[in-house]
Amino acid sequence: MALSDQKIQALGRDGLQLAARGDFAGAESLFARAAEARPNSGQLLHLLGQVRLKLGQFAEAREPLERAAVFLPRDAAAQINLAGCLGQLGQHDAALATLDRAARLKPGDAAIAFNRGRALEALGRSEEAEHAYDEALSIDHRLMPALSARASLLAARGDWVGALGDLDRALATRPGEHALKLRRGELLLRQGDWSRGLVDYEARLDIPGDRYTPALPRWQGEPLDGPLLVYPEQSDIEGDDAVRDTLMLARGIDSVVQGGARIAELLGLPTVGRDAALKDFAAAAPLRSLPHLLGWTLESLPSPGALRQKTQRSTRIGWFARTAPPDDIIVESDPSQVAACGFVVGNDSPVTHIAALLGIPTLLLLPASADWLWGPQRGPSPWYASLEVAGEDEGLAAYRRRTHDVVT
Repeated sequence: MALSDQKIQALGRDGLQLAARGDFAGAESLFARAAEARPNSGQLLHLLGQVRLKLGQFAEAREPLERAAVFLPRDAAAQINLAGCLGQLGQHDAALATLDRAARLKPGDAAIAFNRGRALEALGRSEEAEHAYDEALSIDHRLMPALSARASLLAARGDWVGALGDLDRALATRPGEHALKLRRGELLLRQGDWSRGLVDYEARLDIPGDRYTPALPRWQGEPLDGPLLVYPEQSDIEGDDAVRDTLMLARGIDSVVQGGARIAELLGLPTVGRDAALKDFAAAAPLRSLPHLLGWTLESLPSPGALRQKTQRSTRIGWFARTAPPDDIIVESDPSQVAACGFVVGNDSPVTHIAALLGIPTLLLLPASADWLWGPQRGPSPWYASLEVAGEDEGLAAYRRRTHDVVT
């Protein structure tokens, strides 16, 4: 049954009211009915595509947005929304072409220039992306997303000063933006500037996500009347990331470690599981907050914790790295045999930390995007007396050098 113009107008009006109240699912149903009745209405198609974008239905939004862009060739907003949908679907070339049309319709628009930068960056055209962010910021020097995006590009090419400058400007506009504080903190920490970076890094605790937090007061370094719980933030307490953080950071304070079965078996420290009652604890602190709370620096790290297991040294080479071992050696690749190795090569994973905690001569191979905890310097590590850090790209050369040094 065909709908009258009056009924279609009512559907559109009611859909706008629902969308204004945040009921995008209800609005989508009404706009879909109206657009079906008037399939050549660019405005209805545009509205239908917009609410589907709000619902995260990017594949379903594409068709009405593409049609709306055809029927509304002079409407920059229709082009921009289509480009956003195409970008979400990974169609970055098509998104860029659509944004170029929008830029011709609305020259000098900071948001269009910024979105062109995002599309160019997704296509791996970093230099052009930076120019697009520059253009956006020349139009609106306080455009926070453009400042944040350009900061990432600058940091990736090693321009730390420029990246921090952009983040500082963004935070001047949005001082309460926790994600920006966290990014600035991570940049500072990657340069080894713990005095400034650790404060900003605490902003991560105020960003919603799947981070685990026990139902206890957050410890801020004050004296306590009861025991302190320290814990990994990962939701998967048995995962490698949680185990690795615990092995590395459970040091320097009288506390109980919350850990899974792997940690209880490995660490010679008091532990409790995630299912344990916590009513006797006075407060809790994430392991990654301990450097901030206890004033650690890379030059004054406390001694690491102790492991329950002991070494049974041999001449075996334990190889637990992504880099392939040399062809001329036989390696041990079973992590359960790490204590029986005389030398270990690995990535930033639990088995490498276990080897270092056991005092086994260990070579850690790190990628360029390594965890800030390791600091910017390579060579002997302040975290473990027997560990040396090298880049993944120099893995075999570092292995040859280190084993030669150990033998001689």
